[in-house]
Amino acid sequence: MSVVGFVGLGVMGGPMAGHLVAAGKGPVWVWNRTPAKGEPLRAQGAQVAESLADLAQRCETIILCLGATEDVQEVCRALAPLARPGTLFIDHSTISPQGAEQLHAELAAQQLRFVDAPITGGSMGAQKGTLTIFLGGDPEDCGEAASSVSPYAKRAERVGGPGAGQRMKMANQIAVGGALLALCESLSFAQKAGLDLAQTRELLAGGAAGSWAFDNYGPKILASDWSPGFSIKNQNKDFRYCEETASQIGADVPGVRLVHRLLAEIEARGDGELTTCVLFEELLRRGFDS
Repeated sequence: MSVVGFVGLGVMGGPMAGHLVAAGKGPVWVWNRTPAKGEPLRAQGAQVAESLADLAQRCETIILCLGATEDVQEVCRALAPLARPGTLFIDHSTISPQGAEQLHAELAAQQLRFVDAPITGGSMGAQKGTLTIFLGGDPEDCGEAASSVSPYAKRAERVGGPGAGQRMKMANQIAVGGALLALCESLSFAQKAGLDLAQTRELLAGGAAGSWAFDNYGPKILASDWSPGFSIKNQNKDFRYCEETASQIGADVPGVRLVHRLLAEIEARGDGELTTCVLFEELLRRGFDS
């Protein structure tokens, strides 16, 4: 059985690592910058590494679920000199496609393997083990990665070479941004029009307007529950990568630019840790000419 390491035990990573432990495929070692986040997993049967060096020396597969490109680069460059030759790095973070390509090349030069494997499905998908995962890298490595992540994935599929997983995630985030705006714009209009908000959400979700956003964020809006979920801060980070990549390939993404601007205004007020569907309240505050 392969020894697996998992680095990054946040809203997404913690439940995902828990599914690996529950699957019982092999020993699971975990590490997080905040050590206390490893304790619930220790109670489930995981081993908590004392340091990144400790984890690197024990594991044949190392899974990352971190933040931005810089975070993944820092951790990979700390792990690589101590990792066993042939170790497979699977990165679930959303980073720039260029960053993924660079890490693939850097690690290959050290006889290590790298698959960019960003995820979609939200915190609920992580908890239920129903994430969709976009794999970018060499075919054999992606096949091995798909097997490794199966305890928390409903689908894990290779979409191309290094960086392709991240490009697919950019396409995903472009669609997510449009669906978020549609939900919040629709429900804020309904409230100002004097319609019953719960009835509006239920009726629209069951028709042509229905979407993942209506099903999952709609109830949070009705409850005024702005806890993440997926935070504005992280969504804005992803949108920056979308816009950078779109510029490089000559793609127009006006919807992303609009939603990014609206969410950036909320983050600038100090609310970047709230869930993205708080955009509903932002639109309520605005008039027709805003």
